[in-house]
Parts: sequence; C-alpha cells; structure tokens
Amino acid sequence: MENHNHDQSFHSYIRGIILLGFALLLLAFILTGNIKHYIAPKMWPFIYFATAVLFFLGALQVLRSARKEDDGEHCDCGADHSMKGSPFVKLLIYAIFVFPIVTGFVLPDKVLDSSVAANRGISYGDGILKKPTTETNATSSSQAENTDEFIEGSESGLESDESFNQYYLDLTQELKDLDTIIVTDDNYLDIMTVLDLHLEQLIGKEIVMEGFVYREADFEEYTLAIARFSMTCCVADAGVFGTIIESDLAPEFDNDTWVEVKGTIDQSTYHEFTIPLIHPQQINTIEEPDQPYVFPTFP
Repeated sequence: MENHNHDQSFHSYIRGIILLGFALLLLAFILTGNIKHYIAPKMWPFIYFATAVLFFLGALQVLRSARKEDDGEHCDCGADHSMKGSPFVKLLIYAIFVFPIVTGFVLPDKVLDSSVAANRGISYGDGILKKPTTETNATSSSQAENTDEFIEGSESGLESDESFNQYYLDLTQELKDLDTIIVTDDNYLDIMTVLDLHLEQLIGKEIVMEGFVYREADFEEYTLAIARFSMTCCVADAGVFGTIIESDLAPEFDNDTWVEVKGTIDQSTYHEFTIPLIHPQQINTIEEPDQPYVFPTFP
C-alpha cells in the first residue's frame, strides 16, 4: 500500500508540474506580447481564463501529491487509480505533454511569411487562390476561409444579404469621396472587399497600403503582390490576402520585405479573374509592424 500511495503522489506531482508548465507558457506569451503571433485579440479573454484555470489545477495537483502517504486512497470509490504501463510507457506519455512546453519556451517566435502563403494559397480580389477553382460564387468574393463568418447565413449570394451589401455600398461611397485611400490594419479587409465588389468605381483613385512582398511562381519579373495574413481565431485559420503591383522597381524587393506602396488603383486579370491592380508611384521599405496580422471587422 505504501508503494502504491507513493506512486499516486508522484504522478499527481508530475501532472501538476505539467499543468503549471502550460500555464507559465501562456503567461509568458501574454507578458511578452507574443500571444499576438498565435491568437486573435478577440480570443485573448479565453486565453486569460485558461491560464488561470491551469494555474489553479496545477497547484491543486501539486498540493494533492503532498498529502501524507498514510492517508490511503485518494478517494473512497475502491478503484485502482494508479497509472498503468511500464516505466517507458509512462515516460513516453509525459514526454508528449512536456515537449510542447519546452519547444514553446525554446523556439523563437516566428511571424507567418511568404513560404506559408505559398502553401495555403493567397486571395486576390475575387477569392482567387494559388490553385484557382471553378466553384466560385458571390459569397466567396474577397473572402478566404477565415473570413467566412462575414457572410454566414447568406449562401444564396450577397444580393440576399442587404446589410452586407449596404455596408459596402456606403463604404465605397466614403472611399470615393477621399482624395487618398489609406489602408490600415483596422480597415484592411473591408477595403479588400470593396476592391472586389466595386472595383470599377475606384479605378484611378490614389491608395496607400502596407504589406509583405510575395510572388507567385508564374509572376512576371516586374510583378509582385503586397500581402497580409488575416486571422479570425488563431494561426491555424489564417488566410492570406494580396494586391498585385506592377512596377519597374519590383525586382529590387525580396520576398517577405515589408513595404509601403503609394499608387493608383486599376484592374487586371489573373487566371481569368478580374482583380485589383496598383500602379505604384513609390515603394518604400518599412519595418515589420508590431501587429503583422489583420482581423475581420464587419459588424
């Protein structure tokens, strides 16, 4: 019985340490601000709650392991709650949980870049992906998978969603009245949607936007895309939006270089889709922003 109780206490202690390890990892992400690389801001309250719960459960397990061994079983159900398996099996099971904690602390934080964009596909205007599909419809316009919530419930088309249509009609009119369209983190996806739905009304307008340089394999030498990752929940659902640029200066900028582009809006075709095109007046290299991702804001 003594060895049995000792075994239970030991495993309770290890489980408590693992829970505390996950809590400390989340706390480190929160305190350093690196949580923004993995989780959308609207999900942060859930991370705060999970961190507190993990701390509580971890501390509870550690305290439980400190109980006097002569207290007998940890409950009165009469069942054997000891961990089954050989020492190797037990070690392997715990290693599965310890590994993400260690790698989370050791590996450097990395922002999604053009290599990820190439694998996931990038959306240009009409929802074109790296591997275009013939199954296109109005509700997929300018929306990657992570922004489907914009038009949830309107599968019959944008025409049936009056609030959606009116929102972007009003926004289009506001943009037409501006001398220069300034694309920010807050309005990025809205403006990309307007450029999809009402591109013809904005041709010739001056626009300023930021993003990282991305190139498709079939791009010409003087063509590049200014892209941003959009996140709804976390990096697992991140999608990529891009706007094509044609300029003699394009070869000067490597992939993943962050740039600010000022130019005029035009239209072009890519894989037989009509897409926005920017003729830049200037392209300036900038530092990667503190928040490299953008987030849906449609009300």
